[in-house]
Amino acid sequence: MDFIETIVPAEKAGERIDVFLTGMKSIPTRSIAQKLLADGCVTCNGKPLQKNYKVAAGDLIIYSLPAPKPSEESLAENIPLDIVYEDDHLLVVNKPQGLVVHPAAGNWQGTLVNALMHHCRGKLSGIGGVLRPGIVHRLDKDTSGLMVVAKDDIAHQGLAAQLADNSMVRIYNAVCFGVLQQEKICIDAPIGRHPIDRKKMAIIKEDLKRRSRFSGANTAFSDTKNKRARRAVTYIEVLERMEKYTLVSARLETGRTHQIRVHMAHIGHPVLGDVTYSNRNQPPFLKEQQGQILHAAQLSFKHPATEQVVAFTAPWPEYFQHVADHLRQG
Repeated sequence: MDFIETIVPAEKAGERIDVFLTGMKSIPTRSIAQKLLADGCVTCNGKPLQKNYKVAAGDLIIYSLPAPKPSEESLAENIPLDIVYEDDHLLVVNKPQGLVVHPAAGNWQGTLVNALMHHCRGKLSGIGGVLRPGIVHRLDKDTSGLMVVAKDDIAHQGLAAQLADNSMVRIYNAVCFGVLQQEKICIDAPIGRHPIDRKKMAIIKEDLKRRSRFSGANTAFSDTKNKRARRAVTYIEVLERMEKYTLVSARLETGRTHQIRVHMAHIGHPVLGDVTYSNRNQPPFLKEQQGQILHAAQLSFKHPATEQVVAFTAPWPEYFQHVADHLRQG
């Protein structure tokens, strides 16, 4: 276990301890800082802290980072990976539909993390903890496409910072119900945990308004201050119109859980195959329990080691191509 010491400078006085810790060595996000506080891994002048403690100039902050190690629930497995790019710092994988990203209750084995542990021989960032080594961002089980994985903590911090400041470009392709009339739609609507079904996300409708951001676009917008909601922005562009469906690209500005699926349902054009956020009858040609027709097709970011912008694309997988071809044939 590593112990790291730091003295609070005068200009940081008055900050909450979780805010002060965020961005320090191996603490790229506020949620990780809060977990360290909850686990008793942070002291101030020799005493444990609460997450709402406000630091004072001269405080001696000491925090410890548990060393990541495999557990019985997260063992390396020889599962084939579609690796688009790999170097000493990171790798980009093309995740297939149906593959769970990390172990959790009901899915301790057969996940992307299990495969990564085998492929990388333990050389993965430990920031995400035992069950999520290397995982910077995630895709839903039934969403296919590109993910970047960090091999070391420095790469993880750099990638996480780009996610936080929205500079990492993530573009998805999706087939949705109905024919969109606008060429471009910006959906700016806050997302939070569903108030009744805790397994789902939902638009928090307080202060929800309509506004236009640019020519030919509709925007669903909210300035809600509801603590359950977080700002969520998705840019939709029509790629192809079919008789009863539309093929779209969806670019994420933010990255909330189920964001594209929730936003598309919100504007009345749910993603085809998404039975969680749509009660529409699915077309008979879809395979039983097909899952949403949603694919992370493009990913670009600044490489945290070289600082060069790198860009990757993943062609449509077979399931996506099959659906598109079927719909084009009417």
